[in-house]
Amino acid sequence: LWFLDQFEPGSSAYNIPIVRRLSGVLDVGALERSLNEIVRRHEALRTTFAAEDDAVLQVIAASASVPLPVTDLRGLLPQESEARARLLAEEEAARPFDLARGPLIRAGLVRLAEEEHLLLLTLHHIVADGWSLDVLYRELSVLYEAFRAGKPSPLPELEVQYADYAAWQRDWLRGETLETQLGYWRKQLAGLPDALSIPTDHPRPAVQSHRGSERTVALPETLTPLLRELSRRERATLFMTLLAAWQVLLARLTGEEDIVTGTPIAGRTQPAIEGLIGFFVNTLVLRTDLSGNPTFREVLGRVRGTALDAYEHQDLPFERLVEELRPERSLSIHPLFQVAFAFQGTPLPQPKMPGIAARPFAVEGSVAKFDLMLSVSERAGVLRCSLQYRTDLFEPDSIERMLGHFRVLLEGIAADPDRPVAELPQIGRASC
Repeated sequence: LWFLDQFEPGSSAYNIPIVRRLSGVLDVGALERSLNEIVRRHEALRTTFAAEDDAVLQVIAASASVPLPVTDLRGLLPQESEARARLLAEEEAARPFDLARGPLIRAGLVRLAEEEHLLLLTLHHIVADGWSLDVLYRELSVLYEAFRAGKPSPLPELEVQYADYAAWQRDWLRGETLETQLGYWRKQLAGLPDALSIPTDHPRPAVQSHRGSERTVALPETLTPLLRELSRRERATLFMTLLAAWQVLLARLTGEEDIVTGTPIAGRTQPAIEGLIGFFVNTLVLRTDLSGNPTFREVLGRVRGTALDAYEHQDLPFERLVEELRPERSLSIHPLFQVAFAFQGTPLPQPKMPGIAARPFAVEGSVAKFDLMLSVSERAGVLRCSLQYRTDLFEPDSIERMLGHFRVLLEGIAADPDRPVAELPQIGRASC
């Protein structure tokens, strides 16, 4: 991520913006104190990155504070204050970080009414990941409740910090261990296609802007148990089944049989680091051979085998893999894969603060790190599919059609997984 920041200086592509509407009587002082206690607890949030003698160093500040400035919009009409708050949130999310100077976490509060606020938190991905947000929410909830009541922090001190993990990883991932990991990925990704040739609505620009958007659809409620039962019969996870279906769709869109996708993995393989805020997430490159017009059941078997092997070799950081394979680096295309897939079985919890109802506040200006990224989440037994895309490449209608194709494909798979993938149902343009 440091390299990408040097590659595209001033980019906000790897910002993690969090915007939450807080309804209720808010103790601003307790909230600010809670955020600063989290920064004190987690060294990653006090870390900057300095280039020195052709190396990059983590520089951990002994102390740091996160101010919580309040923008008061109570003087505006309700409709005007909502629009102004949305603009402030979008501007904050797009503001880049300086990795050398920091801080790499920012906070702000927008007061819409006496008991209505927007909390704006922004972190750089280099110091946090999706799992980290769960840690942050849990600690924020506990600390706010304690500080609001005039009590000290009830959280135990952390036994290890991110720098301890980084030092351990460097010490462990070398010699025979490193060669075993590298050997697997060299073999698995030998002869990798330069790029997946998905038809786009616009020519690929020489420099991607990372401008993105997304469309979301909910799949029929009756579909989830059918896909779950198919997964159980094939000794696969629902993630594997959905990934296999996504790769079948990509094969149809491209006319290719060698399909490569990336998928994030938590990287929290040791209990000691489960409670840390930091960048632990890794990316696995999953490659599937769809030649021979196999049945979907056969494709799922291939995907299952590939995924299980990849999990066994997940400890090699993606950036180390890129360094080893040395694909041509370009400002227009992501290395090794251009399409990603993620599955989240349970939604991230929201902060729970006494007397406060916290809920997400949607803002425009989505960032797309890949050409396409399909994220599937499950809530109350319903699968929701969100397809994020680069607006430089695709129009919304094309994304809607892809989601329609995916739904019909999954319905066909659930009805007859022994059908050759070329014969599985699809919908025409007019049907979308």
